[in-house]
Amino acid sequence: MTLWGGRFDGSMSEVTRRYTGDDSDRRLLAVDIEGSIAHVTMLGETGIIKAEDAETLAAGLRTILEHVDAFEFQRSDEDVHTAVERRLGEIVGDLAGKLHTGRSRNDQVALDLRLYLRQTAEERTRQVKDLVDLLARLGAEQAETPIPSYTHLQQAQVTTLGHHLLAHAWILTRDANRFSMARLVSLDSSPLGAGASAGSSLPLDRQSTARALGFGDTVANSLDAVGSRDFVSDYVFSCAQTMVDLSRLAEEMVLWASSEFGWVRLGDEVSTGSSALPQKRNPDIAELIRGRSAGVVGDMTAILTLQKGVPLTYNRDFQEDKRIVFHADDSTGAALEAMAALLQGIEFDPPSPGAETTAVDLAEALVSRGVSFREAHTVVGRLIKRLEDQGRNLDQAVAEDLTVHDTRFHEADLALLDPLASVRRRATEGSGSPDSISEQITRLEDVWRNIDP
Repeated sequence: MTLWGGRFDGSMSEVTRRYTGDDSDRRLLAVDIEGSIAHVTMLGETGIIKAEDAETLAAGLRTILEHVDAFEFQRSDEDVHTAVERRLGEIVGDLAGKLHTGRSRNDQVALDLRLYLRQTAEERTRQVKDLVDLLARLGAEQAETPIPSYTHLQQAQVTTLGHHLLAHAWILTRDANRFSMARLVSLDSSPLGAGASAGSSLPLDRQSTARALGFGDTVANSLDAVGSRDFVSDYVFSCAQTMVDLSRLAEEMVLWASSEFGWVRLGDEVSTGSSALPQKRNPDIAELIRGRSAGVVGDMTAILTLQKGVPLTYNRDFQEDKRIVFHADDSTGAALEAMAALLQGIEFDPPSPGAETTAVDLAEALVSRGVSFREAHTVVGRLIKRLEDQGRNLDQAVAEDLTVHDTRFHEADLALLDPLASVRRRATEGSGSPDSISEQITRLEDVWRNIDP
């Protein structure tokens, strides 16, 4: 069925039907019905249609909603809106023609998309929070497991595996907050009642439908209401940044699972094998998260490019926004689920970091004795160079190497070369010491209480 055609003599060609048709909006079925129930209720309350007609329409819509999982679309349904009106007509007869009173598909689809993304934003926030909880638990378990931190992919300072895992937890916390803010800000205004573009002469109560659907307000300008998709951009960015952050974690899982690193062993249930090489345990989940993040980054580019040349107000270009945001959201939801599964059964066994990761501790020991950091940096660098020239590493140094090299060293400074002792000495907030890790987990819990939901 179509909602137009009165001014046309001919019928749409099959080519036009195929090219302009799009069934991606079918997943909006439930929210489309919910929006329609709020709309017809308002029409009855304002007297635009008879109260009994409004109740009959609402009852028919509720019947469809109760059986939404069994809803059957027909080939003639131009979109989800026409499908609902067709089915409503089968239930209540010609009265279904009043459903579209004071409404356009332009404000209707903008409403549906906001309602749908509010739901998915809540689910993504929950998924990210669950993953952060898992990382926090793993971080607590690995609070005294020393590893090197890296800069330029070279060993830098010694830290702990718990510290490293909590870094990913904090990054993902910001992702959860982005989804939450998208729901509470970008998606919290109702476009319903804007009509095709410039409003209606009917006394529609936009605030009434906004309240009924749980919105904080209405979109103030009707042209903006139907002619903007920046709220979709905000949501897709939340997905893209989350996927980029998951991709970084996935990249480390791939590296750490390699025999060259040997830091982790992935569970059988999240590993795959090779058709040719019997020894292989492949981290396919991590690789696919890394690979699929590219598609969501592409979605970010696509949704911005889609809007850049579109004059106000609604243009059919906007039909494509649903394909983009649905792909981004589906990819993100699946990646969050897969990453959580990957980490559930993981076993960590990183080798002890090299003593060179404690070099800055030696420099800071000199600083505590009044030496400038620049001079201390040079002294320790020369010590390491001398040991290297002798074919030794810093962990092979003896007390004499320190005191002979520079008299301001003490023999007791040799204890600073122990990686775990080094990380336990960290005094700064947010560092990798076990005490700091405990404090960070407490702070994470405080942050959660301020992220909705």
